[in-house]
Amino acid sequence: MAKDIGIDLGTANVLINVQGKGIVLDEPSVVAIDTNTDRLLAVGSEAYKMVGRTPGNIRAVRPLKDGVIADFDMTEQMLSYFIKKLNVKGLMSKPDILICCPTGTTDIESKAIRQAAEKSGSGAVHVDVEPKVAAVGAGLEIFKPVGNMVVDIGGGTSDIAILSLGDIVASNSLRVAGDRLNTDIVNYVRKNFGLLIGEHTAEKVKIEIGTAVPGHRKEEIQVRGRDVVNGLPKEITLDSDQIETAIHDTLETIVVSTKALLGQIPPELASDIVDQGIMLTGGGALIDGLSQLFADQLGVPVHVSETPLADVAKGTGVLLENPEKITDLK
Repeated sequence: MAKDIGIDLGTANVLINVQGKGIVLDEPSVVAIDTNTDRLLAVGSEAYKMVGRTPGNIRAVRPLKDGVIADFDMTEQMLSYFIKKLNVKGLMSKPDILICCPTGTTDIESKAIRQAAEKSGSGAVHVDVEPKVAAVGAGLEIFKPVGNMVVDIGGGTSDIAILSLGDIVASNSLRVAGDRLNTDIVNYVRKNFGLLIGEHTAEKVKIEIGTAVPGHRKEEIQVRGRDVVNGLPKEITLDSDQIETAIHDTLETIVVSTKALLGQIPPELASDIVDQGIMLTGGGALIDGLSQLFADQLGVPVHVSETPLADVAKGTGVLLENPEKITDLK
């Protein structure tokens, strides 16, 4: 008998939850291909190590961009590789899959996600929206007649949703999230220090010294890259307040959008959210001081999920146990 699986198909990472086993795979959403032969060379962690470090004939590709499939064939190959690696197929049957997509996904985009999962060797494929599944994984009681609000800041998208009775009442999906923050840091360092740094380095800086509130964190990090003027390797020191400046505008965009969504809902739901607070999830929720930034600007309690990186994958596990609660987008 094949075990059903839940997939968090993220722009930055793919997480897979196997029924009865929990989360068994967490790897970067990256594939490496040989451009001369179009042959797949590496997937996941192995491919991620190659980003920015490949010779001319090897290309490291992220098949998802801003939460949607940018390269269908590569997404399908990546999913097939991961599913095969798990060895979850039964002798006679294929696993059913629950896969998630952002709330702003078009019918064509969600159909592409469904087809990629079907072609990767599965039985029935169900598609549900990420913020709902993340809210379930974060432990929110979204199936009761009470308003809950979740802000899911992933790699490619930030999904903001208000939920009640197991469905989304109002939502907004922004194509600004963790990857945009990395780009902000790359641009800031280039503009202010004349230094070119890579995506890996920017991600490391964001995690190790980044903050959403000036003065909230006082850390420093040494960063190496290439001097824009003379092309030689160079090292500089960055501090937390500089990174707050670099990522400020992008975080402000997410906060403003959250505030706007709160202004669109019935008063009863708004009063529930004042009681319940807002749940931050996704990798972006781990940015130092982010809950304070939201609380200061929105005037409601803000909580950070205990397992923000795993909430969507955890939520798929809960929904596979209760299939009647899956929305299943067509």
